[in-house]
Amino acid sequence: MKVRRSLILALARGVLLVMPLAAEAQPAGKVWRIGYLSPLAASADSIHRQAFSQGLRELGYVEGQNVTIESRYADGKFDRLLDLAAELVRLKVDLIVAAPTPAVRAVQQATRTIPIVMAFSGDPVGEGFVAGLAHPGGNITGHSATVAEMAAKRVEILKTVVRDLSRLAFLANAATVRQAVTGTEAAGRTLGVQVTTLLVRNATELDQIFSNLKKEPVGGLIVDLTLQDHSREIIDFAQKNHLATVSGPRQFVEAGGLIAYGPHFPDLFRRTATYVDKILKGAKPGELPVEQPSKFDFVINLKTAKALGLTIPQSLLLRADQVIQ
Repeated sequence: MKVRRSLILALARGVLLVMPLAAEAQPAGKVWRIGYLSPLAASADSIHRQAFSQGLRELGYVEGQNVTIESRYADGKFDRLLDLAAELVRLKVDLIVAAPTPAVRAVQQATRTIPIVMAFSGDPVGEGFVAGLAHPGGNITGHSATVAEMAAKRVEILKTVVRDLSRLAFLANAATVRQAVTGTEAAGRTLGVQVTTLLVRNATELDQIFSNLKKEPVGGLIVDLTLQDHSREIIDFAQKNHLATVSGPRQFVEAGGLIAYGPHFPDLFRRTATYVDKILKGAKPGELPVEQPSKFDFVINLKTAKALGLTIPQSLLLRADQVIQ
């Protein structure tokens, strides 16, 4: 009887010790409110948003139960980002998730106190989001990407596919990370390819750019990830004019583009939930190191290559993560 009573008392003490820790990690009845900002349309960003929700579920956060996500989309209109970021701040969310760089920049301008998690940003140090990758400081942390290196790699891949390539166009947005532009142009100089950077702000400008490219033809197009809302128009133009295309997200290739090379973006958004979890449990953003991508996509669309009359070198096919027949 004494043994049994001692056991019960020991268990009771254990429960009392554990309860405060659990309460500290997750206040009883607390429903966290998370802001989510994207420059894309909801349909174009859906795979990222779903990956983020999956990451939250894996950590015990269920939308409608213990977390609410206030999602805001700029529908490709980057000038709306500042207003949408300010709206999230007015809602007094506990934390804001943003990506890519233009969205992070907008949120940074809207608040210096609410924690911000970058699902990914091209150059967080250069953009002034963090003081350093190991010790961010301030209210921002998350994922970075080696933009200049990836930009150079895309030029190299395009040059390998189009062997007589002498001129290409880099379709970018005014809000594109500077390193993406400088990295692409520097790689062009190294490989003897003239790079013309063309800024696209809206569909009207895209039509004018297409018209100019017909007058001054190029051998290929590199498409910045910030233009995913215009993928369909860009791919249609490229196919009609027999132009090889390279971009970052694999969705670009799945839609008919030729090659995608870049971070596996859904994985970054899923892993973003880990930062959210740590911050909601008391960690300070400025003390959480910025991480680099650990998973990349290299996808080739052979169907598109055949339609363009291009032969993809075996060396590239062997390196590809996926080849779409």
